Amino acid sequence: MPDEHIHILIVEDESIVALDLATGLQHEGYHIVGIADHAEEAKTLFTSHQVDLLLMDIHIRGEKDGVETAKELMAIKQVPLIYLTAYTDHETIQRVKQTYPAAFLSKPYDIHHVRIAIELALNNFALYRQRTGKMISLPSANTDEARDNVYTNPTQEKESILQYDEFIFIKQNYRFIKIRTADILYASADDNYVHLHTNDKKYSLRIPLAQLIEKIQSPQLVRIHRSYAVNLQAIQSFTEQEVVINKQHLPIGRNYKEDFLKNFYFR
Repeated sequence: MPDEHIHILIVEDESIVALDLATGLQHEGYHIVGIADHAEEAKTLFTSHQVDLLLMDIHIRGEKDGVETAKELMAIKQVPLIYLTAYTDHETIQRVKQTYPAAFLSKPYDIHHVRIAIELALNNFALYRQRTGKMISLPSANTDEARDNVYTNPTQEKESILQYDEFIFIKQNYRFIKIRTADILYASADDNYVHLHTNDKKYSLRIPLAQLIEKIQSPQLVRIHRSYAVNLQAIQSFTEQEVVINKQHLPIGRNYKEDFLKNFYFR
């Protein structure tokens, strides 16, 4: 079964705060891969688990603080970074800027504001990668900016599907859900909606089929009809009139037949 949860690593040395934060995020539908209270533990968890987002305190146990730890982890793999800390002095802020966090939230935190910051961080990170093909390099943002951007940035409101490596993030009920691109069997269009079909679920998006294909940018997702696009690797059988995927018979449109057959080598 595909894992649709966002995987978050928490680096926090106050156990009560860390557990409270983890519980709150799990209640919001996120998956916590682990809680670390020092740099080495954070590195171990970061490299041994899939991590989609990093929540980092600045004051942690050991010789390295959260800023130094974040630099090391970002050198291994760049993911959205959010600081959650009580340290807001000028010197700390200047050091934090060097790690280009998606957000900087001061303690005591509000789980609602944390959720907003996470959604913005994932949205901006995936959108930047999708549009530029480069690693993310976002300016830091404070809590007030994060709250304002949720309601005033029209681009972020309209973005319902984003791509990041082999995954896509789709917006469902104001939350981004992660889907592995290879797990999409086919897409079907119905009036103003497109439905993504996997082995066990169907996700609906208010987006044209052509725009979906353009956003996903996967050579495996091929349009066969004005209402259908299929994952070539999921095809079980086909004729010149239809494709069979997961026992579903999908028609091949006359205008799409030639381009569809070009994906195969006939001998």
